[in-house]
Amino acid sequence: MHQRILILDYGSQVTQLIARRVREAGVYCEIHPGDVDNAFIESQEGLKGIILSGSHASAYHEESLKVPSKVFEAGVPVLGICYGMQSMAAQLGGKVEWSDHREFGYAEVRAHGHTRLLDGLQDFTTTEGHGMLKVWMSHGDKVTALPPGFKLMASTPSCPVAGMADEERGFYAVQFHPEVTHTTQGEAILARFVTEICGCAGDWNMPDYVAEAVAHIRAQVGSDDVILGLSGGVDSSVAAALIHKAIGDQLTCVFVDHGLLRLNEAKQVMETFADHFGIKVIHVDATEQFMGKLAGVSDPEAKRKIIGREFVEVFQVEAGKLANARWLAQGTIYPDVIESAGGKTGKAVAIKSHHNVGGLPDTLNLKLLEPLRELFKDEVRKLGVALGLPPPMVYRHPFPGPGLGVRILGEVKHEFADLLRRADAIFIEELRKTIDSVSGKSWYDLTSQAFAVFLPVKSVGVMGDGRTYDYVVALRAVQTSDFMTADWAELPYALLKKVSSRIINEVRGINRVTYDVSSKPPATIEWE
Repeated sequence: MHQRILILDYGSQVTQLIARRVREAGVYCEIHPGDVDNAFIESQEGLKGIILSGSHASAYHEESLKVPSKVFEAGVPVLGICYGMQSMAAQLGGKVEWSDHREFGYAEVRAHGHTRLLDGLQDFTTTEGHGMLKVWMSHGDKVTALPPGFKLMASTPSCPVAGMADEERGFYAVQFHPEVTHTTQGEAILARFVTEICGCAGDWNMPDYVAEAVAHIRAQVGSDDVILGLSGGVDSSVAAALIHKAIGDQLTCVFVDHGLLRLNEAKQVMETFADHFGIKVIHVDATEQFMGKLAGVSDPEAKRKIIGREFVEVFQVEAGKLANARWLAQGTIYPDVIESAGGKTGKAVAIKSHHNVGGLPDTLNLKLLEPLRELFKDEVRKLGVALGLPPPMVYRHPFPGPGLGVRILGEVKHEFADLLRRADAIFIEELRKTIDSVSGKSWYDLTSQAFAVFLPVKSVGVMGDGRTYDYVVALRAVQTSDFMTADWAELPYALLKKVSSRIINEVRGINRVTYDVSSKPPATIEWE
């Protein structure tokens, strides 16, 4: 049993970042809805500390969620962030009020009192000698009176109580958000809380987790056979490698090729798993089936549903041929569970649905095996490397489940998929080949996600002495730490020029290349 930090979520859009920072400090943590009961708090084994997240709500409203009273009676340190600080203040005898001066974005906070949480952490010093922190604020309410036993820990001119602490009880709270990258010392603040204040040993790492996960899979599955839908993406690939390490030939993977994969992806997947790892993989080419169902469909959500439905149908047919299969394995990861309100209590607010969360078709009659369910994406990648998967596969950019189906705007056709596949491959190849002189890294590694999008419009062009009237592709490359916000990548002009030239010259049917310079928000990363 790992020592653990419990994170109670009150609806903040960045609660996942708290968990990621805690895990990065080598400490296991779990996110649960903020309205769990006292019995749940008491049931937590190995509990070393509790973190209360932010929220869009106001702590002084009667209908707002209250922190379970046992949180403050559990005998472990507690850190309140934003709404978590305000709830802590309100419930322990302080006062929270509406503020006529809201703070959203960058702020500079003065640290007071040299508490254990902030002692020695600063970004710069004022002429008066005050240590200052560069932070990110997002609040319209403020604490106006400290609870009994608390002292001031931090302040800004417009927020006199930007941090408070009762060090005797191990209660700390900050109005700013240490989990976001905009708070420069945020990672250090959270690491100090979980390791020094909570006393966690920092024993959470992926190389050691392999043996733990293998033992758990063996105990869960026993002598049964397992079937896994292998997409070629990072999550299903790591799940396959982990399960195979645990149970060997009891695992059979089904790779469904829907005709919307990247260039040579099917070949790469089969070579990696069947040839390199010796994993049993059934390759099903269902291109015509998927393309037939997609004909004439242009709505993005309709395309997603068709691709998802057909995948299930193909997979069911293949699963039916494996008489001894008792388990269906999926590459579900922790963000999928959180965002789909699939946590253990089921009370979290749903942000979006995921195809691999929420159960199985009854007709499959299989039990569910999800060995990555407690892991974040970066942990899945580290686990993949520890299992021996090729780093270029493990650290590939994200690829949507519907594949190129949602990177072809409008109706999906064979011709469009073939053009896009080739254009996308050129873009990725040049990103990998182009090295940044400052960092020494390739531009593929410097971007978080990069791809080409097929636009169903034609434009006039000139090639040689002749007129062309061909299709357009847009290139998209973003940089982000969490995929919740993203900036478009400022790729070198020489790189864009080379990619554009190669695509136009090598992919007959495309005569114009554009570059997407939209950030998220207001745009999304994918176009559909």
